This record gives sequence, C-alpha cells and structure tokens, in this order.
Amino acid sequence: MTQVAQEPATGGNGARGKAFAPEYQGALGSLSVNSSLDDVLAKGVEELRAAEEAGEQAEMARCGVAVAEAYRRLGRIAEADRTWKASYRAARSADDVGAMAWAVWSGGTLARQRGAFSLAYRLLGLAAELGEQGDDVVARGYSLAGLAETGRIQGDYRAVGELHEQLLAEARSRGEARHTVWALEGIAQMHRNTGSYDTALALFEEAAGTARTADDVRGRAWALRGIADVVSVRDGDDERALALLSEAELDCRRMNLPSALAYNHKMRGNVLYRAGRYPEARDTYTQALDEFASMDEPRGTALSRLGLAKSLARLGRDRSETAAELAALRDALEGIGLRHAREMVGKAAAELGVGPLPEATPAAETPR
Repeated sequence: MTQVAQEPATGGNGARGKAFAPEYQGALGSLSVNSSLDDVLAKGVEELRAAEEAGEQAEMARCGVAVAEAYRRLGRIAEADRTWKASYRAARSADDVGAMAWAVWSGGTLARQRGAFSLAYRLLGLAAELGEQGDDVVARGYSLAGLAETGRIQGDYRAVGELHEQLLAEARSRGEARHTVWALEGIAQMHRNTGSYDTALALFEEAAGTARTADDVRGRAWALRGIADVVSVRDGDDERALALLSEAELDCRRMNLPSALAYNHKMRGNVLYRAGRYPEARDTYTQALDEFASMDEPRGTALSRLGLAKSLARLGRDRSETAAELAALRDALEGIGLRHAREMVGKAAAELGVGPLPEATPAAETPR
C-alpha cells in the first residue's frame, strides 16, 4: 500500500500547524524540518544502507529522497543526481507510486537548481501526475509548487501567478504551514519584482510571522531576506536591511544551508550597492560568487557576476570591459532560460552608462 506523506489538517483558513518536512519519510520521518543538513545526511545514509542490506525497496526509496535532498541543498550535485535516480528505481521496484512521485520531484527540483528549466518542467509535471495517481496530495502539491517556482524564476508571472494563489489556498485549507510560507514568499517576490513594494512587504512579513509560529527556521530565513530587499529598495533603510540579513544568516549557518546562505550574501551585496558602499558590495558579491560556483548553481552565479560587474564599474573599471561583461552575462542568463535577462542587464547598462551592449556573435558553422 502506498505510504502517503500528509500533515494533519488544522482546519480553517490559516496555517496553524507546526511545519514538517514531508521529504523525510520512512525511518527518517521523525526528523525535524529544522534538522541540520549534516544530520539529515548522516542519518539518511545510515538508514539507506540498512534498507539496502535488508533488501527493502520501499524503504530504500523513501530514505533515498531525504538523502538526495540533503545532497542537493548542500550543493553536492552529482551525488544528488545519482541518489534521486536510485530512489526512483527502488520505488518502481516496490510499485510505490507515491515514492516514485517524491523521487521525481527531487530530480525536478535539482534540475531547476542547475538551471535546466526544460528538464525541471518535465520532471515536476511527471511528479505531479504520479502524486495524483498515488493519492499523495502533498507530493502533488509540492510538485505543482515546483512548476510554479520554475515559472516564477524564469519571469513568467502571468503563467504561474494564479497557480501560486491556488496552492496558497490549498496549503491554508490543509494547515500546511511550510507550504503556506513558500506560497506567500513566491507571491511576494512577484509583487516586489513588478514594483508593488507595499504588497510585497506585507506578504513577506506574513510569511515570516507564519514561519516563526510554525517553527520553520528555513522559511523564516528566506522571508527575512525578502523583507530586507524591500525595505532597502523602497525605503533606503540599509541598516535595517543588513540587520535582517544578519539575523537570517545565523539560521542559515546553524542549519548549514549553503544555497540559502549564498543568496543571503548576494542580497547583502545588493543592499550595500544600493547604499553606495561599493567596496563592501564588491567583496560581498565576490563571496557569493565563490559560494554559488562551488555548488554549480548557474543562476546565482550569474546574478552575483552581475552585481560584481556593477560594483567594479562604480569603482572605476574600464567602460568597454564593463560592457563586454554585461553582454556576456545577458547571454548567459538568457541561455539558462531567464526571460527577463535582457531587460535586467539592459537596465544595468543604462544605469552605468555603457550601452548599447554588443550582441552575441553567432557561432560559426562547423565545416563538413
């Protein structure tokens, strides 16, 4: 019989329950959403080996998802890729459709992290179908959320805005605090990126409050990052923004969340740049760039390069070098499927007075 990962509903319209991590299943079901990734990985590998020795395919599948997710969040991409695929094979051998859904969800999330958006869409769509077939409502919801987040990251707000709202309503109706926080943050980010700062701030603050009540440390760290961004860009309150980022950084370090920490540092660079503190911004973007590069995270890498290029330009870098770097970044961002890359880099070029940027040179045709 398929094991369904589902948090008990609390009823009502809010998310009043404590946050839980549905990707921690089987023998790992007792792990907290706030367990450090090092602890998750150590316990997960131990239980996965025990399941392998016992020949328990279903348990191998369930433990494998937690191990794959720990590897992914730690930036250990090759190991994450091998592990989610092994989890899927074990789930298929056990005829556990729900576990198959979770394994494919992990693979789709990894694909998005690596900038392979087309693959992410395919895998997450399949995961949603498997979740429905396996009667695992949470796997289906997380997979649809993955599709929504992929579209949001690409800048396709029209396509995924309604889906975010739908998933928020579903999460609230079931009392899934962690998923509620995710949806609130996604909707807030779209409002922030389209200039609706007041709405964005209210949603980020609601997400932070929900996460705090639900004891969702990771979700609150991301929400604090969003609040810091808005108070920086809307109010110019860089000191408050930096304080919020410092608070979030402590939680990222305590739970060993390298990706969240890298994005925190990238946002710190943004705040420092807006405040005109260009040497500090340069150093912070450089730190974030190194962190993203070590995780093979192309989107974060490119965005950190963009911030670094702007900071160096403000510090006197040659205009032609800046233009060449921005053109390369535009092509890199477009290459990984970010629809708003041209507009974003074009605004940077106009701000720095180095446009128009050279267009990419078409690749020469290979002689036959």
